[in-house]
Amino acid sequence: MRILRDVARLALSIGLFITTAFAQSNAAQSLPLKNATGTVLEGDSDTKASNMLDPQVVALADGQVRHNPKRGTAEAYLPILFPSSHAPNLLELKNGDLLCVWFSGHWEGDSNVGIVFSRLRKGTQRWSKPQLIDQQEGVSFQNPVLFQAPDGAIHLYHTTQEAHQGEANAHVLEAVSRDNGATWSQPALIFGKPGAFTRHPLLILPDSTWLLPMTYVTSKGIGEGSETNYSAMELSQDKGKSWKECVVPQSFARVQPTVVQLAPGRLLGFFRSRKSDFIYQSSSADGCQWTEPTATVLPNNNASVQAFRLQNGHLVLVFDNEHKGPRRPVSIALSEDEGHTWRYVRDVETGRPELGDESSKMMGAGREEYSYPSVLQTRDGVIHVAYTFRRETIKTIAFREQWIREGGTTGLYQGTSVEK
Repeated sequence: MRILRDVARLALSIGLFITTAFAQSNAAQSLPLKNATGTVLEGDSDTKASNMLDPQVVALADGQVRHNPKRGTAEAYLPILFPSSHAPNLLELKNGDLLCVWFSGHWEGDSNVGIVFSRLRKGTQRWSKPQLIDQQEGVSFQNPVLFQAPDGAIHLYHTTQEAHQGEANAHVLEAVSRDNGATWSQPALIFGKPGAFTRHPLLILPDSTWLLPMTYVTSKGIGEGSETNYSAMELSQDKGKSWKECVVPQSFARVQPTVVQLAPGRLLGFFRSRKSDFIYQSSSADGCQWTEPTATVLPNNNASVQAFRLQNGHLVLVFDNEHKGPRRPVSIALSEDEGHTWRYVRDVETGRPELGDESSKMMGAGREEYSYPSVLQTRDGVIHVAYTFRRETIKTIAFREQWIREGGTTGLYQGTSVEK
């Protein structure tokens, strides 16, 4: 086990943003950050890294949970460690703490993009400064997933790939913490099949089988050739020591499955579509044999979605509510009949509608993207959503189920309710 160090100090003063990252015990080099005016800081020779952060976003990103009286929500912008942040996942620990993990660095696919996490301790109102779990020169990490086993150990799964070499040769690593995230084991290879990609949380089935949803990427990226990407479920009956791959039939271009357990022997999976058409769904009785994915009424713009089963059996699904264009708005849909219909839909984030499609292609400040949501319901009944905010930070928002019923959406799918 190696002890995590506090890898950053965040200073905010008249628009100045500086972070100093301390090397980990494995001597991985940290990434330079820019100040809020776009000036490259000392030691950074990459001019493409300038203008990465918006001063207004930097000022917001202090981790403080604030009540939004206009919306009736509690919101926070998580502290920034490196210039770019993406793909959060949430986990409520047995002790009541809430963890958020994501990948962060200069930019997705670059060298030294690492895995970081922040903690909201039970009963507090401020997310901690992010801590760096792992980072390596020449390697880019992505899509971290957290899972707390019945014995209390926290398992972290994440993708690793050579920098700038695309996703088709990616693998999956695992690190474990046995002290609620204070220290972590050295990451070890767990899935070596080329193109292996994680995105969504692991489930424990009634017979104690572990189910980890997976995607296998056969293309360099999410564009050309990605129609051959496919989904699978990795099953373990020995608490993660060995795994069995179960491919989802005819799942080409249906990727990043997010799975909910409706009841013992009844699993439902939702899929991102590489074709930017709809969210797809598939069902299974045992986690290994799945039906061919079919389209739902919910749109998809080739971006990640995530589903969660609430304590009362209702389902929520968070997604970008459009087919094309910038990844916005982020909407949450509520189903009261196990996914057969989605009566209520409300926007979690609308973004800046005045900005056009070109803004979604920018790298750094000015980018219009709100994506890769994570959703869960904590034991107190509150629903929490975390998502990428313009690739600059991670934003969280919390509310009760009734909140979904009391609003609407600017997105494509409006729901079937007339009681909005």
